[in-house]
Amino acid sequence: MLILVYTCFFARYNYILLVPYMAYIPPHKRHSLDKDRPPSPVGESFAPLFKKNLSLNNKRNRIRTIVYANNAISRWFAVGLSDNDQFPSRIRLEPVPSESFEHQHKPLILVNSYGNEENNELSKKYVGSPWETIAANVERDLFYSLEILRKEMSYHGLKKIKPKLVARFGKVHFYGIPSVRLESLQENQANETLLRQLKRSFYTNIPSSYMKNIVDEVVQKIGIDFEEEKDIYHVKLSDNTRTDSTISCKCSVKADKRLMFYKVELNQVRQMVADISCIDKNLDLRLMLCSKRILTADLTDVEINSIKELVSSAVLDSDVKGGLRWPVGKTSSGDRFSVVGVWHTVTTAYSSPSLRLKVRHADR
Repeated sequence: MLILVYTCFFARYNYILLVPYMAYIPPHKRHSLDKDRPPSPVGESFAPLFKKNLSLNNKRNRIRTIVYANNAISRWFAVGLSDNDQFPSRIRLEPVPSESFEHQHKPLILVNSYGNEENNELSKKYVGSPWETIAANVERDLFYSLEILRKEMSYHGLKKIKPKLVARFGKVHFYGIPSVRLESLQENQANETLLRQLKRSFYTNIPSSYMKNIVDEVVQKIGIDFEEEKDIYHVKLSDNTRTDSTISCKCSVKADKRLMFYKVELNQVRQMVADISCIDKNLDLRLMLCSKRILTADLTDVEINSIKELVSSAVLDSDVKGGLRWPVGKTSSGDRFSVVGVWHTVTTAYSSPSLRLKVRHADR
């Protein structure tokens, strides 16, 4: 998965049932009177279930990993509309043409059926620059969210909270609500009122050809220089004392192939999210004001040692998602910390005094 992230830095600135007693007989030793009945599962038949119970994706391990601030703002709008703010007639909602999504209902995306030449002619009819439209739509929300975040930073301390404004490129996915059917969505022209009734997410997988163009051409045009490349494992932990968030450990690999964490922080908190559908482009845009709180200084030596022991017991394995697995019984540390997710990212960063561009390949 290739992900492109722009980050702007600021200066200083979620009935009782009775049954007769019977001696227990294991399933594989029971004798059935029905000869046609298949035998009870034994041996390897239990393996898939065993592996499922160990999976980090098990529902029992899922906790809240996306956290919004109490006063967070989340909104959606489109750029590239005609002068009367209407969608062109050939902009429609269609299911995502992919089998990789495991949702009961596939997400929907805005599809532009115009060819490149027609699309260019269409874009000439749009009023104003898309960046002017974006700035006009997010300015008020952004400054409001910044003021709330500034007060929080003053309370907790500037060194503990890391704020950033991020621009991510991908595709806005819409999910229907019970009162809206896909058939009715496809029978009617897309409109903003309808789309605002739908839940949404932001899919950040970017084609490799697009990423290559960014590195080869855009980097030079916007005047940023190569900064560094990082190969990092992100181990996500649940903490039973923080049930509304997760702990993220950034880890490097030592010479002995064992993990060593160098930073511990709470998962990011979103203060403002603006999803922007760019109907005359192949990709959409997400602008997000968020913050992270660094935890290392707040942890006791006992807590740090528990996290170190849990992280260092991981085994590198390129055949599993995230690149890490844990021995049986080693995915938790006592009753306090448990592994709930893993990311393996290779990130190339480019920067200027006011801007950082990250090109990231993520396996998670």
